[in-house]
Amino acid sequence: MSENPINDFRRVGVFGGSFSPVHQGHVRAAKAFMEQMRLDYLFVIPAYISPGKSDIGDVSPMDRLKMCELAFEGIDGVIVSDLEIRRGGPSYTVDTLRALRADDVRLFLLCGSDVILSLDKWKDPAALFELCYPVYVRRENDPLLDGQIIKKLKEYLDRYGKMVRKIQIDPFPVSSSRIRQMAKEGKPLTGLVPDAVEEYIRSQKLYL
Repeated sequence: MSENPINDFRRVGVFGGSFSPVHQGHVRAAKAFMEQMRLDYLFVIPAYISPGKSDIGDVSPMDRLKMCELAFEGIDGVIVSDLEIRRGGPSYTVDTLRALRADDVRLFLLCGSDVILSLDKWKDPAALFELCYPVYVRRENDPLLDGQIIKKLKEYLDRYGKMVRKIQIDPFPVSSSRIRQMAKEGKPLTGLVPDAVEEYIRSQKLYL
């Protein structure tokens, strides 16, 4: 046994979402998350049903899972998991964290800035903060949000005793909803999604 018990912990990231479709912003965020949080590995977990997010296009969970597998193929340490799809029903993050918890694991949860502002409204937030260390990434470049985020992070520290850290990465300028619209219009997605994902979208006629 190690003389320093902290060295026995595996650092495991959790990155969930609808991923409809998964795009280069997701891939860049995942890589930065792994590097900056020094993760041993990262679970990318497409939701079966994302609570509060109904407009994701008429695409099956298995198509979204396949696109994630294509996007993250060959990236060391990334595990694309069907955990939430197999569980079915609304995909509550706290339930996923409970499924992944272990005595030798320290969980880190990657959130967008929209999520980090509403994390205390999610299912069982006290348990969520107990189970993991939330980390956030800015998906936009809106300085008006800076003060809101700082205030909310102080609330989380006071209420739950957890400091939320920020992943440093340039914001990705295009949303999944915009990419879905571009796919519907037959526009090229080059540079917005991994090449294999664009090929899959075209071959399966997704988002039309």
